[in-house]
Amino acid sequence: MTEQGPPSPHSFVPPRLPHALSSGDGWVEDGTGRRFWGRFGAAGLLAHDPERGILLQHRANWSHFGGTWGLPGGARHEGETAVQGAVREATEEAGIDAGALRIRMTSTLDLGFWSYTTVVVDVTTPFEAAVTDAESIEVRWVPVAEVATLPLHPGFEASWPVLQAELERRTVLIVDSANVVGSRPDGWWKDRVGATERLAGRLNLLARRGLSAAALGLGGGMGQGGGMGQGDVNATDSGAGSGADAGSGGGSGAGAGYDGLDGTHWWPDTVLVIEGQARAARLEEAPRPAASGSLDGTVAADIAASIRLLPAEHDGDQAIVDAVAAAAGVAAPARILVVTADRELGARVTALGATVLGPGWLLALLDET
Repeated sequence: MTEQGPPSPHSFVPPRLPHALSSGDGWVEDGTGRRFWGRFGAAGLLAHDPERGILLQHRANWSHFGGTWGLPGGARHEGETAVQGAVREATEEAGIDAGALRIRMTSTLDLGFWSYTTVVVDVTTPFEAAVTDAESIEVRWVPVAEVATLPLHPGFEASWPVLQAELERRTVLIVDSANVVGSRPDGWWKDRVGATERLAGRLNLLARRGLSAAALGLGGGMGQGGGMGQGDVNATDSGAGSGADAGSGGGSGAGAGYDGLDGTHWWPDTVLVIEGQARAARLEEAPRPAASGSLDGTVAADIAASIRLLPAEHDGDQAIVDAVAAAAGVAAPARILVVTADRELGARVTALGATVLGPGWLLALLDET
């Protein structure tokens, strides 16, 4: 009996790969003949390095739409979140360093019986990716401007214009701490520093969990995603039903549909402006996981940025205006939200392009955290 070697990504014959009972590898159908890879849905990771571009996977020939380029990712395991699935799959396929990632946003195409989530992350510390299983011919950092020149997986190709636009725009949340703390008569005047630190801690938890598009008041106008993601295949796809992993990696691409708000979630750059006695406030947060490695079971909060405390040198209002101006003045356009009930301050930041939200909006979200 001839001993078989490891499966080759250059082969057009799908390998027979083992699957754990908890694995999501498998097809689901919509009742019309269309089939989608991932019994519990699928997810892909869009890792963006500001110097090198995004990490793309040259898909194995035996996979669906083999030979095209897409995002590392695949079927989610049972009970696994989209972020966990995307990070796990990208680690298995491209050897990513999860500790070097900061989550920016997710977008989910939810068909009810199946979903695909694109997890967009920023690379904070450069790392070398590598082909680590048979699902990739190559993995490569591709400059953003060159992505569209490659033969892309159709789902990723349809979604890339909207995803690219989001890469070029940041979401910034600036909070007027004095105004928010003072909006509730809970005895804050007895201990301004303590009250500010409590607000900072609660705001940090919220920032680590992220905010839905609906919570941020971001409606419509983002554009149409158009793509089904790389998990959708026709029932006539060769190899389907053969028992082989014909669609392994079939979810590795962008299925980001921006048709609605519910499927999009953001982790804004969050700044808490503190002034007066409250300048002595400090942020205490729970320890993070290890700084590098696979971060087994990574959840969004593990790779989310903490809030930044910005002490005002003199005038808190001016510090907020300056922060808005700085965010608005960078090369990449920003979506800037300011939390304050101060009308004069609100008018000043609105003139700079920011959207003003009242303390009640933030407190309601904090109460839900």
